[in-house]
Amino acid sequence: MTVSAGIIEEIEPPEGPRRRRPRRIRSRGPLARAGTTLKWVLLGSGALVMLVPLYIMIISAFKPQEAIIRSPLAIDPSIFTLEYLAEAITSEKFNVIGAYGITLLFVVLVNVFGIALAAPVAYVIARGRSRWHLGLLLVFVSGLFIPGQVTLIPVVFVLRLLGLINTIPGFLLFETAATLPVTIFLFAAYLRTVPRDIDEAASLDGAGRIRAFWSCIFPIMKPVVATVVVLNSISVWNDFASPQIILGPSSGIYTVTTGVYAAVGEFSTSYTTVFPTLLLAVAPAVLFFIVMQRHIIGGLVAGATKG
Repeated sequence: MTVSAGIIEEIEPPEGPRRRRPRRIRSRGPLARAGTTLKWVLLGSGALVMLVPLYIMIISAFKPQEAIIRSPLAIDPSIFTLEYLAEAITSEKFNVIGAYGITLLFVVLVNVFGIALAAPVAYVIARGRSRWHLGLLLVFVSGLFIPGQVTLIPVVFVLRLLGLINTIPGFLLFETAATLPVTIFLFAAYLRTVPRDIDEAASLDGAGRIRAFWSCIFPIMKPVVATVVVLNSISVWNDFASPQIILGPSSGIYTVTTGVYAAVGEFSTSYTTVFPTLLLAVAPAVLFFIVMQRHIIGGLVAGATKG
C-alpha cells in the first residue's frame, strides 16, 4: 500500500506463473471394486455358458462314442481321429457339400434381395421430414419385436394359397421379408449421418433421385452394408425352423441345419455322427463371423452419431 496526495493506491503484486495444484488421485472405494468384480464374474459366467458347449462339440468330433460318454470334457490326443469327420463328409444321410451349396445360395440371394429392397426404403425414410416417414420407420422396426417362429404358421397358409410352399421362391420370399426390419433400421440410421449436400450436388448435375441414390449415396454405405451382410448371412445360415417347415423334407432340399437334423437317427443317436456333422455345420459361420466382426462394429458405430 502507498499513500500519495491523500490518495491511497493499491499496488497489485505482479502476476507470476500459476502453480498447478497436484490432482488428487481418488482411491476406488470398496463399492466400486465390488462392482468391477461382479462385472467380471458375470462376463466370465456368460463366456463359460457359451464356450463350454462349443468346446465339447469340437473335441467330441474327434473322439469315439465311449470316450464321449465316459469323459466328455477330457482331452486325450491318443484317441483323436479324423475318421468320424471323414465319414460325416461322405455320409449318405447328409450331403455336406450339397447343403453348403444350397445354404450359400440362399445366403447370397437373401442378401441381394434384402439390400435391394431395404436401401431405397431407408433412403426415403432418412430424407423424409414428415411424421409419415417416422411412422413408416416404426412400422418396419416393429417387426423386430415379433419372433420369426410366431409368424411361421400364418406364412405357411399364405404360401400354400400362392402355391409357393415347399419351393425355393417361397422360402426366399419369407427369409427376405424377415431380414427387412433390421436392414431398414440400420440403413436409415446410417443415411441420416450422410450430408444432404451430396443429394443437392447430384441434383444440380441432372441426376434424378434414383440415380443419385445408387450412384452417389449407396457407394458411401459400404460399412453398414457389410454389417447387414454379416448379420443376415449368419441368420440365414443358422435358421432351422423356417427351412424345415417351409421347404419340408418332401422337397428334398436340405440346408446345413436341416441336414444335421436328417442325419440324426430316429430311435438312436450316434455321437460319432452328430458331433462331426455339427462341427461341419457350425465351422463356416464361426469363421465368417470372426473374420467379419470388425465390420459389424464399424457399421454400427458409423450410424450411431449424426454428422
